[in-house]
Amino acid sequence: MFLHHAVDDHSRLAYSERLGDERGETAASFWIRARAFFADHDVTVTAVMTDNGACYRSHVFAAALGDAVKHRRTRPFRPQSNGKVERFNRTLATEWAYARPYASEAERAAAYPAWLHHYNHHRPHSGIGGLVPSARVHNLTGKNI
Repeated sequence: MFLHHAVDDHSRLAYSERLGDERGETAASFWIRARAFFADHDVTVTAVMTDNGACYRSHVFAAALGDAVKHRRTRPFRPQSNGKVERFNRTLATEWAYARPYASEAERAAAYPAWLHHYNHHRPHSGIGGLVPSARVHNLTGKNI
């Protein structure tokens, strides 16, 4: 399994999925779902930063981004330039993946949606003044007009 993430720069709101591979088609499909998730929460995406993996250099991923979204790539061997997602990965590792022993990978996978909910709705982030991401998104519940 591979984890694919999209993290909003302003709010730190995260969209993430466990997927079977890192092919261009998979990354493109993930991005389409992520963009819909952010749009549902009134987050306008103007740029996407990715590493230089083959799936993000593919024509199918570029087509999924479209012309309205600028694609920025990190410098090779510089993961710190993709800081928000790298920090998300560190948090993910310490607070979900390796936070406790799991009886199986299926048990670990089953715990992921609840952890992601906790991250978006209940976990304070020092980088945004101790707020939770949901506090910085105006329409997280989809009920605001």
